[in-house]
Amino acid sequence: MIRKITNMFEISELRQRIVFTILLLIVYRIGSHITTPGVDVRALAEFFARGAGVLGLYDFFVGGNLSNATIFALGIMPYISASIILQLLQPVLPYLERLAKEGEEGRRKINQYTRYLTVALAFFQSIAIGVFLEQLGVVTNPGTGFKLLTMITMTSGTIFVMWLGEQITERGIGNGISLIIFIGIVALFPTDITNTIRAVFVTQTLNVFVGVFLLAMVIAVTALTVLVTQGQRRIPVQYARRIVGRKMLTGRTTHLPLRINTAGVIPIIFAQSIIVMPSSLAAFMQDNNFAQSLAFWLRPGGAIYIVLYTLIIIFFTYFYTAIVFNPMDVADNMRKNGGFIPGIRAGRKTADFIDRVLTRITLPGSIFLAFIAVLPDILIRQTGVPFYFGGTGLLIVVGVALDTLQQIESHLLMRHYDGFLKKGRLRGRTGF
Repeated sequence: MIRKITNMFEISELRQRIVFTILLLIVYRIGSHITTPGVDVRALAEFFARGAGVLGLYDFFVGGNLSNATIFALGIMPYISASIILQLLQPVLPYLERLAKEGEEGRRKINQYTRYLTVALAFFQSIAIGVFLEQLGVVTNPGTGFKLLTMITMTSGTIFVMWLGEQITERGIGNGISLIIFIGIVALFPTDITNTIRAVFVTQTLNVFVGVFLLAMVIAVTALTVLVTQGQRRIPVQYARRIVGRKMLTGRTTHLPLRINTAGVIPIIFAQSIIVMPSSLAAFMQDNNFAQSLAFWLRPGGAIYIVLYTLIIIFFTYFYTAIVFNPMDVADNMRKNGGFIPGIRAGRKTADFIDRVLTRITLPGSIFLAFIAVLPDILIRQTGVPFYFGGTGLLIVVGVALDTLQQIESHLLMRHYDGFLKKGRLRGRTGF
């Protein structure tokens, strides 16, 4: 492994890309410590420590920037939301669907619309945060001036973070947007690790055997996440010999990879946004008996919470997979290029076959997502074991790390270096 890392820095272009990526990520982390003027950070941190529902979930994805009211409080989430919105609208709006099929030019226009929508979302979200901070009583000088300052500061911060992500994607290594979310989540790991070590060796609230159990769980869950993230069902595809212009294209055999987890981490994000709503409403409606009762029955770690959370994740896994993967389009592209699945008639029959296979392999993928999502709640709420390395954060960290390593390995193989693995190759992934 040391030799592989040395090879990375022997290639001038790859070395420059890695250093460039690291420097921009450092800039992002520096901005994560610059507080928006006029906010009492200690009082705000106390509010989030008591539990903030949806806001707490949002704060997790922006790496704690919201709980500290930094200039990057919105993070890259408006851009992610805009991307998901436009992606969901593509099957609904024919214009966006045509753009998605126009190749590079169409993708460029969609990216432009995504940026416009990002600015609009950041504008409204920053105003909402300004109003919320005033209502929370953590603002030293409330008023129109504070809300205007918050709107300008946080919207500008989101645009700057979006620019950082695009620069990393273009001139660095890996997907810049994903790496920004990745570094925000990883920044929380040292605190969790320190708290666990202190509980085992200092305060001794946990014995050594529990500490060993936690370490084994971290290794096992991480290995399982890598296995499922890389897992795919390969459907053999045969391309017939054909003539294109004056060229004779020989027949070849390849495969169509269908991922076990096609939807990525999006189903968990959707499910978390819904499942934390009762606790969020209860926090803002202290006198409402119905809201308090609903929050009690859907408390994290409870049986009803776990069952409902699991069902919502499974539903959104199938829903989002149906949105992002169209078997009919895949079958049409195969037919136009002279490809067919052995034993399956081209066209509708091929689409039905792909859809049937995808439906079957999505079930274990959705169950895996539900297991990873509820595992921390079960261990923390039911057994009292402080297990922090699961759920959405682990999926994002593993997925982004695999994507980045896959790109680095591609650079190494292009220049006749060995990749990270002596046998096999790292496979990229789709989605988040």
